[in-house]
Amino acid sequence: MGLAGRQSADYAVIGAGFAGLAAARRLAVHKPQARILLVDAQRVGEGASGRNSGFVIDLPHKFALENPDPAFKQRLLRLNRAAIAQLQSLIDNHGIACQWSHAGKYQGAVGERGLAYLAHFEKLLADLGEPHHSVDGSKLAGILGTSHYSRAVFTPGCYLMQPAALVRGLARCLPENVELLENAPILRVDRDGTGGYVLHGANGAIHTRSLLLGTSIFTREFGYLQNRLLPVMTFASWTAPLNSEQCKRYKGTFDWGLTPADHAGTTVRMTQDRRLIIRNTYRHVSKYGRSVDSAMRERIRAGHRQAFLARFPELADLEFTHTWGGVYAISRNFTNFFGQLPDGAFASACDNGVGAAWGTISGTLLADYAVGAQSSLLDDIQAVTGMPSLNPPEPFLGIGVRSRIMLAAWQSRSEL
Repeated sequence: MGLAGRQSADYAVIGAGFAGLAAARRLAVHKPQARILLVDAQRVGEGASGRNSGFVIDLPHKFALENPDPAFKQRLLRLNRAAIAQLQSLIDNHGIACQWSHAGKYQGAVGERGLAYLAHFEKLLADLGEPHHSVDGSKLAGILGTSHYSRAVFTPGCYLMQPAALVRGLARCLPENVELLENAPILRVDRDGTGGYVLHGANGAIHTRSLLLGTSIFTREFGYLQNRLLPVMTFASWTAPLNSEQCKRYKGTFDWGLTPADHAGTTVRMTQDRRLIIRNTYRHVSKYGRSVDSAMRERIRAGHRQAFLARFPELADLEFTHTWGGVYAISRNFTNFFGQLPDGAFASACDNGVGAAWGTISGTLLADYAVGAQSSLLDDIQAVTGMPSLNPPEPFLGIGVRSRIMLAAWQSRSEL
């Protein structure tokens, strides 16, 4: 259902990805008599939450794992694991079919550069006291069905899923006092002069006393966190399901996920329905999807094909069926925003590329914060978030980001 006419709500949540779905659900628990409107510009699952590679990671990810403060990382662990437990409960209780699997995750290295990153990753895990074990190339080949990798480190706490199926399933089982409005872009947010907000759509408006934003990079389109968020798109392709004859040629197992030890390398997954996913290539997209034309998409798809054939040459007849990208927000200081905005609205923005777990727990706790509930997890998230740093003005920002992405891709070319 879209937005039509003039509506009123006790709470309005913009964005029906992981964060918005979790925020609306939690508000309904706190305020069972309230009318809660959850609004999204697209259908649920068509945004970034439905376009990721399907990892729900418990560990502090990428640059967060480099933080020198052990307490900081322990807080992230508690938050991520609370998100996983919450998703597990919802999937079990509502029978959400989304290929949910406690499969763990491999961090893989191809050459010397990747192996150096992998050794550093092991040290960080040891310092954190987290379980992990090394998998050599020969054993890894029997798991992944490719001898492309020299070594990997396995960590057991990651879950895998089909992201679009998960967010759509979460949307189908929202509490009764949450109304979902899809294909209902909010074009402008105004104050109403009495402490509330008016959300203007093309064919209607919503008046609400309390506004929560789960809008990631699009938060800046409503005038918030201006010049603090960077829009980045990452791309993936997946194959058709392997047929019976291709399954005989494929020498690995099913249902696994590998991320690169070198952050700019290639992510690979084998899904439960026997599709292979290749994800790499990052772009600074100042105009979001409009920054990507058909020629760029074809170049990206060709790069994915090259990475696929380097790993699975015996499956050269297995074609890609889809190539897609998803836009997310990063910040120059790798800081997530969580809390109250200057005009009183609430927002969780800038997931820095780890949206499934972070979106789930940050949306949940944002609702707690909005209603004044207290918890140790709320203390944790307030301790690990802050204000994303200001960006330099254009064109210097775009030049700098594009140059950095290109340099990272060149340096990591052996790991792609």
